[in-house]
Amino acid sequence: MSTTTTTTTTTTESSRKLVEWIFAELAAGNRRAFADSLADDVIWRSSGTSPWTGPFVGKSAVLDTMLASVYRQLVDRVRLQVLRILADGDRVVVECKGTATTKTGKPYNNEYCMIYRIAGGKIAEITEYMDTHLAITTLEGPTAPAPSA
Repeated sequence: MSTTTTTTTTTTESSRKLVEWIFAELAAGNRRAFADSLADDVIWRSSGTSPWTGPFVGKSAVLDTMLASVYRQLVDRVRLQVLRILADGDRVVVECKGTATTKTGKPYNNEYCMIYRIAGGKIAEITEYMDTHLAITTLEGPTAPAPSA
């Protein structure tokens, strides 16, 4: 096995293990694992053209604007069912289904394909594919947090 192949295999394994660990922690109700695994300069992009498309640049934009906007509108967290995880080098692809209910009683059951790029043991980039029509017809768009006094 060449050095390049060994490096790619090691990178693939460590990238996959990180993402598998994050999803296991999320399933157990630990959102902190995901937050702690984000690089400070992470970039999150979603497919399509909607208020959810982004890009959301930086850990604060991802956590305090985009994800906080979702959480504020739900009765409980989105419960994710992982269907498949594929990894190649620093990229990990997760196909999953999410189920949740909004505070107005609407179901928010979406399907996702997320591509994670891992760098330095952290999530550097997320590209998300989902039903954006469901997101824009069920949820209000993301809003930045109010400035602190």
